[in-house]
Amino acid sequence: MLDVLTILALLGVLWYLVSRFVGFTAQRPEDYAGQQPQIDIRRHLSGPILCEGVIYGPTGRVTSRFVADMHGRWTGNRGVLEEQFRYASGQVQNRRWTLAMGNDGTVVADADDIVEPGHGRQEGAGLQLKYRIRLPEHAGGWVLDVTDWMYLMDNGTIINRSQFRKFGIKVAELVATLRPALT
Repeated sequence: MLDVLTILALLGVLWYLVSRFVGFTAQRPEDYAGQQPQIDIRRHLSGPILCEGVIYGPTGRVTSRFVADMHGRWTGNRGVLEEQFRYASGQVQNRRWTLAMGNDGTVVADADDIVEPGHGRQEGAGLQLKYRIRLPEHAGGWVLDVTDWMYLMDNGTIINRSQFRKFGIKVAELVATLRPALT
């Protein structure tokens, strides 16, 4: 008969295997190699951008809706993405990302509420970015592990899906569109 520790260890191994090979967390940038159109954040996150999205809480229900105005500027492989989020609650949040692109498609991203610089890679039509974010105090002040996936569509719109995890458990998910703002 198996003891409790053995069962917990087996469940932990099973959890790891499922998360590694199935679902959102199993994706890798190379899964999108060769897919068109090819995303290049120096081009697709440049100029004025309109972003619209929803945030789902741990129960799968929408907990927040937002519209954001963004503006990206690039000099060579270094860029800045300014964001101003307006939530349905009336709250406003600003974030300033600094971005660096490697010639091999790697991305390093940082902002004031990011615990340490995030790392990612763009490949084909997809971009993955992983980082740790500190929530504002009014939202609990927790540090969450974030995985962002951006997928470039044929019309130039980017679909962004992000998962936020604490202790490996999904606590929130964001889905948003980013598209060039009409000027």
